[in-house]
Amino acid sequence: MNSLGLKFSVVAFIAITMAGLVFAYAVLWLQEQALAEQQLAAVQRTAKNYARQLDAQLDEKEKTAILASQVISRYLAEQPRARNNIPRPDSDNRVVQQDNFSAAVIPAANLIGNSSVLFSHSQLLWQQLSPLMLQKFSAFYFVTDQQFIRVAPADLVKQVAPQHDLTADVYFREATPQNNPAKLPRWTPAYYHPLWQEWVMSVVVPVYIKEQFIGVSVADIPLSEVTRNISSIGYWSRHTQTLLFDAAGNIITAPAADSNKTVAANTLLTGEAIRDIALRPHIAKALQPSVADQTGTTDNEKYLFAATALKHQNWQVAVYQDKDAVMASLSQFRGHLVIIFIAVAIALAALLHLVSYQFVLKRLNRLSAAVVKLSRGDIQQVKLDNQKDEIGMLNRAFTGMSAEISQLVTGLNARIAEKEQAERAARKLSKAVSFSSSGILLTDPHLNIEYLNPFLTELLGCDERSVVDQPLNMLLADEMEQLSIEITQTLHERQHWRGDILLQHQKLPAKQFWVSLAVAPIRDDIGTLLNYVCAMQDISFIKQSQKQMEHLAYYDILTGLANRSYFRDQLRKAIAMSHRGYYNFALLYFDLDEFKRINDTLGHDAGDELLKEVARRLTARLREEDTIARLGGDEFAVILSGIKDRHQASTIAANLQQAFHEPVKLGNHDVAISASIGITVAPEDASEEELLLKHADLAMYEAKARGKNTFHFFSQDLNDAANERLQIENQLREAIRQNQFLLYFQPKMDIRTETITGYETLIRWLRPDNTLVPPVKFIPVAESTGLIVQIGEWIIWEACRFLARQQSRGYDVSLSINLSVRQFNDQDLPLIVERVLKRTGVKPRAVIFEITESMLMGDTDAAINQLNQLKRLGVSLSIDDFGTGYSSLSYLKRFPVDELKIDRSFVKDIPEDRNDMDIVAAIIAMAQKMNLRVVAEGVETAQQVEFLRNNGCFEVQGYFYSMPLPEQELSQLNYTVNS
Repeated sequence: MNSLGLKFSVVAFIAITMAGLVFAYAVLWLQEQALAEQQLAAVQRTAKNYARQLDAQLDEKEKTAILASQVISRYLAEQPRARNNIPRPDSDNRVVQQDNFSAAVIPAANLIGNSSVLFSHSQLLWQQLSPLMLQKFSAFYFVTDQQFIRVAPADLVKQVAPQHDLTADVYFREATPQNNPAKLPRWTPAYYHPLWQEWVMSVVVPVYIKEQFIGVSVADIPLSEVTRNISSIGYWSRHTQTLLFDAAGNIITAPAADSNKTVAANTLLTGEAIRDIALRPHIAKALQPSVADQTGTTDNEKYLFAATALKHQNWQVAVYQDKDAVMASLSQFRGHLVIIFIAVAIALAALLHLVSYQFVLKRLNRLSAAVVKLSRGDIQQVKLDNQKDEIGMLNRAFTGMSAEISQLVTGLNARIAEKEQAERAARKLSKAVSFSSSGILLTDPHLNIEYLNPFLTELLGCDERSVVDQPLNMLLADEMEQLSIEITQTLHERQHWRGDILLQHQKLPAKQFWVSLAVAPIRDDIGTLLNYVCAMQDISFIKQSQKQMEHLAYYDILTGLANRSYFRDQLRKAIAMSHRGYYNFALLYFDLDEFKRINDTLGHDAGDELLKEVARRLTARLREEDTIARLGGDEFAVILSGIKDRHQASTIAANLQQAFHEPVKLGNHDVAISASIGITVAPEDASEEELLLKHADLAMYEAKARGKNTFHFFSQDLNDAANERLQIENQLREAIRQNQFLLYFQPKMDIRTETITGYETLIRWLRPDNTLVPPVKFIPVAESTGLIVQIGEWIIWEACRFLARQQSRGYDVSLSINLSVRQFNDQDLPLIVERVLKRTGVKPRAVIFEITESMLMGDTDAAINQLNQLKRLGVSLSIDDFGTGYSSLSYLKRFPVDELKIDRSFVKDIPEDRNDMDIVAAIIAMAQKMNLRVVAEGVETAQQVEFLRNNGCFEVQGYFYSMPLPEQELSQLNYTVNS
């Protein structure tokens, strides 16, 4: 405490601390202002975002209710006949009908005329509507002024009392012509539903048929569903609170169930009064009609408050925070800031202290320490600075004096140090050998043991006295006997030996361990051999790790089978043996059918269990000399050694397939499995590694193509087909670059007037050598490689240019363009079509895109979305080859198609095949009922034309009128073109 440097540092610390506290107060005041503005902005964003989300949800539900009402209106406008399956009246003189989808009730006295038709036929309509509507609404029902109600879910009909007047309820009154002359959909206020006994909001849509009010369709949303998420708006801050209030300033909440017992039917929700007095000024300000967006706060108000009005109800969403709670978060920051400024003050004071210490105090302390050491008899030189100031002069004087004293005792100390150093070296060496983690052993020149260190005796499990004077080879394992002779010979020749040997435990003969042994000679000054020193390091763990690594390198971790690397080695050995004429062998290539589906549905753990079970079953059915490996995923390969002929290979393959007959138990599921197997025989099919693998792979894919769950041998035809496919793919890419494609057009005829009403576009590939490649040969290749997307875009461009030329000549014709699966699934297809229509200027209604039924299966929602995007462009859609695919009427009803094309397979056998005639007649009748155009393709005879005319199909195409022709030959047709 008497140090001048320390006192100076204390004064500096106090001054810096006072200045820092003043600065911290200013920073905190500015931080409070910024935090209030930031939190207010966050509150405003939250209120607006939630109001926007809630409005969007209600908009979506309103659109769904309107679409359902439109379906009801169209359905009722068709005026179907009443059916005779109306139930008898019950004890209350009401007719009640109920199924799994909906229920209906009507007084028996009112079941006359249109009411009976509506009662019987609305059941089918609700079977289609209710699954969709109940996903978004708690109840969906239709009510007429004849006290008829059809409701879903069906169990709600039990709550309709016999004496209840449906027309007096809120949902019905809101839709009547007196209260809703504009016939618009409406949202009812929140009210207590007279039938379901709960607080709801309803979307009511009046139903008119030929300008006559029929009834109202109603979709209910529980009030609890609207209000239940209001409390989670402010999840981003623990200080955030929310509420929903009406135009009167009352809080909107769903009343508790026990409070509804005395509520009268059709009672409108009035809300609860605001209990927090501090919130009332904010809500009153938000309800002022003259202010567009009531947000913000003032300094004397308690809350940071923001409110946003909703579109569908006269409600507002409010988000607010307690200003005091928000500002309380700065208290911890305030403490941290004070601590930081104090720490900075301490650091600056310490820096000043270090500067004074470095230039003055440190030098004085070093000199005083040197004087103290010298006074205690320590003559070791202390390095002092030699600067030209007063302290430097004092240092030089002291250094000279200590140097003279040091010279006097140096000689004596040197001799003492040499002796002590030699003794320490000897002790260190002895301890190093005794406590070494390596085994140290000394022998005489004849390899008889003289000394073992403690580590080696513990490792061998022996006493040092029991092995001294014994030969070294007594420590080796029995299988190392030959190696002991080699060690002796090598030492005589080279005087040293190094290698790995196997030692044997002296008390446990079965326990052996590997060590790394190094033997070196010890000689005297004239070179005479005195001893051998043996250093041993336990490497048992390394040997075991090497063995494990070797297993990991050659075997699959999951199944325990050989891996791809080991399989390749064995395949090369089998090929070498076959080259030498020892035996033939067969290579089997496995691929599990539907393995991806199992992985996707039951999970990857179940897939792993399946692979392990397959490996166990295959291994159990193979011979000892065969090699089985898992190449990756669900692919397995087997090398069958010593195969005489293909018959023997097929017998073994059939036996292996028996392993897949029993289902596999995966958790609670019994999974049926099968495999497709490709087989190639060496050296008959090939004698090279890569060729054999390629051939087996080709044979496996051929087995899959033949229906899976079978095996197939490689043949040259498979190789030729693969090479041809590759050749076509390469030529196809060149054809796209050089534009080697042509478009042919087959006319579509109106058989009533013998007039051409349109054309179907067909692509042809004309090679440079003037040979035509049929589409059936190159289209599958283009589809599998993805080139069909480029080709399809080119077809759309060229077809629309052809259509533009036809329209410029005054012809009013349509043009059908076939879409491939890859092209239809391309997300850019609507953009491409829109760009082509704008550039060519053709009428969109004249363009018809043909799709097959199989393209619409799978992800139907994605298919419907793609079709709707095309329909928005104004083009027409046609289902090609109708009747040969799925032909699901439920899907057909959902797809926005305009035309059905009857496949030529049904037309070609008319009039010989009566079944085909019935099918064609049924398709025509169904299309007419669904207001769809119908076109028959493949018409080749006059009898077929007459049959189609008699059944109401008036648009056809086929060779009876014309084969597909290039554009320049269409003018030679002797038919009138529609204009």
